[in-house]
Amino acid sequence: MTVLPADGLSLAAEFPDPAHEQWQSLVEGVLRKSGKDVSGSAAEEALSTTVEDGLITRPLYTSRDDAPDSGLPGFAPFTRGSTPQGSTAGGWGVRQRHASTDPVRLNEALLGDLENGATSLWLAVGGSGGVPVSGLARALTGVHLDLAPLVLDAGGELDAAATELLRLHEERGVPADAVRGNLGADPLGRAARSGDEADLTSAVRWAKHCAAGFPGLRALTVDALPYHEAGGSAAQELGSSLATGVAYLRELTGAGLGVEEACAQLEFRYAATADQFLTIAKLRAARRLWARVAEVCGAPEAGAQRQHAVTSPVMMTRRDPWVNMLRTTLACLGAGVGGAEAVTVLPFDHALGLPDAFARRIARNTSTILLEESHLARVIDPAGGSWYVERLTDELADAAWAFFQEIERAGGQTAALGSGMVAERIAATWAARSKDLARRKEPITGVSEFPQLAERAVEREPVPPAAARGGLPVVRRDEAFEALRTRSDAHLAATGARPRVFLAALGPAAAHTARASFAANLFRAGGIETVHEPAQVDASSAPAALTASGTDVVCLCSSDALYAEQAGDVAEALVAAGAQRVYLAGRPGAYPGVDEYVFAGCDVVAVLSSVLDRMGVA
Repeated sequence: MTVLPADGLSLAAEFPDPAHEQWQSLVEGVLRKSGKDVSGSAAEEALSTTVEDGLITRPLYTSRDDAPDSGLPGFAPFTRGSTPQGSTAGGWGVRQRHASTDPVRLNEALLGDLENGATSLWLAVGGSGGVPVSGLARALTGVHLDLAPLVLDAGGELDAAATELLRLHEERGVPADAVRGNLGADPLGRAARSGDEADLTSAVRWAKHCAAGFPGLRALTVDALPYHEAGGSAAQELGSSLATGVAYLRELTGAGLGVEEACAQLEFRYAATADQFLTIAKLRAARRLWARVAEVCGAPEAGAQRQHAVTSPVMMTRRDPWVNMLRTTLACLGAGVGGAEAVTVLPFDHALGLPDAFARRIARNTSTILLEESHLARVIDPAGGSWYVERLTDELADAAWAFFQEIERAGGQTAALGSGMVAERIAATWAARSKDLARRKEPITGVSEFPQLAERAVEREPVPPAAARGGLPVVRRDEAFEALRTRSDAHLAATGARPRVFLAALGPAAAHTARASFAANLFRAGGIETVHEPAQVDASSAPAALTASGTDVVCLCSSDALYAEQAGDVAEALVAAGAQRVYLAGRPGAYPGVDEYVFAGCDVVAVLSSVLDRMGVA
């Protein structure tokens, strides 16, 4: 719609439409100033970024970046949403997870969540980390089962937990057609975590039971979190979930259910990360891919995938956990805009142990604020029509379909898990990502960037020990830096001080501040304190400053021009004064006395580990 002022003239009438080539020309000028002499499409490529699965995000998208027709919300291929109204009817469901072995404490937490914004509950039942099946009735005291859908995570105790849950519904007079939720059967997901052989017998039996008598209750969850938590990419997560869903469809239809009935028994669970656009594209691509499966199976209208998004456990950090609130907010935004029917925001202290009431409150309120104050659910598919989102959705769907086909060629998800093919592919992806994390190409705020060594530790009650896993591993983005920080903590406890590095700054503040800040940030990421006193040194004053610093490891910090004039002399003076290792903040050069260089893109984890080794920090 063109908005016209009172005189009837268009406000944009005097502004000519810029051409793509004009924009490229401006980009070329900026790049030349930074030392890159490129032109045309090469200039645009210089600003492009390669993300997971080899996908490339470009700096500018236009109508020329076409993608397949995404259809209309509520209609195949369901890219734009599983229902015509999207989340506008009431917003996405706020589904909070609870893992507690104490029925009384669990009951208090459940009622607190339901009274303050949660709309459904996700319960760990049985095993070593969930409420015992025998305590389920006590845990659900006061919970209106006809109003609060329950999703179970019962693992090997599926039969007992499902039987007890349905008994409670019957005991409390809830009609069969009013039962809502999911029994959480996921034998392939359990096999991926445990390494055990998958047995689909119970899952199929419960699916048939639900289909026959409980129209609002689903029996199976296609959980993609095991693949995400093992370090898999977005495409690998989608491809694995697709292969799992197809395996369940085969079993369910083979047991006598129709394709529509079988699809109605499945709910898909995906991870939502702080990369909100990738999360949006992932959920949209997942619906499009599942719609294709349903179409091939002869039931295109049954392909409206029901989605449950969970903020990524992989991105949660143990250091400076308050930053996790920002990460989960972005993830929740991506999940909601992407069209998930239910969203679980993990508490900010999730990586530290059992969350407290404050952490659960913040997790609940994240969805509430986005829904009630930011009004994200008032627009159907708010990302739809964005050239960037539509293109990213299409490219991610293609990559995920290729991985799905690879799994199918390997014999399906059961065979691919058993042969180790899925594990090998995910391990390769995580190894590559680990290199980016180590080099801080993927920074972690509060951990690899801007760490706070003096922060007060957040203490939480430990999570009950989980059963031993023989399947896919569980990884975290912060694990390499956490190991370094743990070594520093142990050294502090044993000696009363953290390991230190002396920053030998050359020249005035204008010359050395940038690299001194860079070096301090780098060393602190490994739990190593930096001493920057005096503010600047030269060859004559550096030896005394080194002695006063209480360390024999040094990092020179200054500009390239001053390095050429002073670095060699200062380094040799420091070595003569007892420095055992001399670093220089900047690109490698030929300076006498300098042992190693630290710079943007270097392997920070390797550097920090070697520093701690040389200091004798175990």
